[in-house]
Amino acid sequence: MASQIPALPQSYGPRTDSVFSDQSGFYSLDSNVPGLSKVILNKLNMKDYGDYRAAVEGKAKGISFRNYKEMFQKMEETFKFCTGCNKLPEHLSEGQTLKRCVKCLNVYYCTKDCQKKDWPQHKKVCKTLRLVAIDRLVEWLMFTGDLPFPTEKWSKSAAEVKNWDDWLPMQGDLTPCLDTILSGTNMASLWKNASRPRPDDADLRQSLWRIQSEFLSRVLTVGMAVQRFCLDPYAKPLTIHLAGASHNETMGARLTDFDELNHMFPGHQGMEIVMVGPEVVDGPINRPPLRAFGPKQSIYISSYKALYHQFWEDMVEKDEAAKPDIVIGFHPGFHANQGLVEGWLPTLLLLRDYNIPSFFTVYSELELKYSLQILLELEMHIRDSGPNPFTSQKPEQVQACPNKPPVHCNSHYVCFQGLLPEEDFEDPAADS
Repeated sequence: MASQIPALPQSYGPRTDSVFSDQSGFYSLDSNVPGLSKVILNKLNMKDYGDYRAAVEGKAKGISFRNYKEMFQKMEETFKFCTGCNKLPEHLSEGQTLKRCVKCLNVYYCTKDCQKKDWPQHKKVCKTLRLVAIDRLVEWLMFTGDLPFPTEKWSKSAAEVKNWDDWLPMQGDLTPCLDTILSGTNMASLWKNASRPRPDDADLRQSLWRIQSEFLSRVLTVGMAVQRFCLDPYAKPLTIHLAGASHNETMGARLTDFDELNHMFPGHQGMEIVMVGPEVVDGPINRPPLRAFGPKQSIYISSYKALYHQFWEDMVEKDEAAKPDIVIGFHPGFHANQGLVEGWLPTLLLLRDYNIPSFFTVYSELELKYSLQILLELEMHIRDSGPNPFTSQKPEQVQACPNKPPVHCNSHYVCFQGLLPEEDFEDPAADS
């Protein structure tokens, strides 16, 4: 193995001298990775990342809202800082207030001078950030049950459905389905309590689709990974491990969340999805992995709360869980700073040394570049990488730097398996 992980540019590590970092590990990385900032901790009266983790796991005491209006107000306050100078509300002079950009309703400024100086940068992303501001409110409907909406059986084979343009026509006219959600009581309650005007119906339909696409992006990416490694779900049951699963994938997770794979591979022999990660949130999916696969033509979701290499030692090596046919990671983020690399290192080496087909997604082309750099330094055999045809259509604001171009969930991917072939190693004798 190579002696060290490549050092990344300084700008790709968390800063300890700004409002966007926290000594306890709750960062918003300045690396085109969406993240939560220390502002959220302040507004929710949390002292560190441990409090936040307890909250998303339902273990925190005293974190509650009296009504929806207060909940949406607190959500919005987590975005309140001056985009021009990074000032928080408590740092403003007497009589000063943060005012929102009237076009995007997403970013804030403490003075007109700050807004004027920032406009050359902000105007490049203002229209897109308007969509971000709508989506972060409409996304609440994922927790009310309005989203995701049901999908139709596929009229094409999985091999024929190569991107969203192939998937959408199989769904027919989505307008009646979207209009039912638009006219629902939860949508009405949302805009009654949100601190902004209700967008028009056309904007809300598009927002509903973008949020649906993010939900489906994970499922369709799993199916694409299965195909990339030529795994045959009709020949035998498949065991799929999701390494590094966090609250993003598991908060509010349901046992039906991966049922789109039934449409993608109708009549398959069965698939188990095991979500493994230290931030797995309690819920219906918290049940033991299977030792041997159960019913055919069904998706079984289970989870395990641990780092992946710990799960391997505790469960896989003791035959308490099946070995994976493929391991998938959604945004592992090991490129972001040395600490994250070290956290992922035992898992990456395990995947390499056991020759396990692995498929990871990232938020951007830049993140892909640095992830590839690290994987190559670990002498991974990279099979393929590039843009994901099933990337989420929902733009994500880069929290610490709102004027950076928004990124997208599962934007790019890399698949790798085993050790780099010996003939691809650099031959030291070649330079002599």
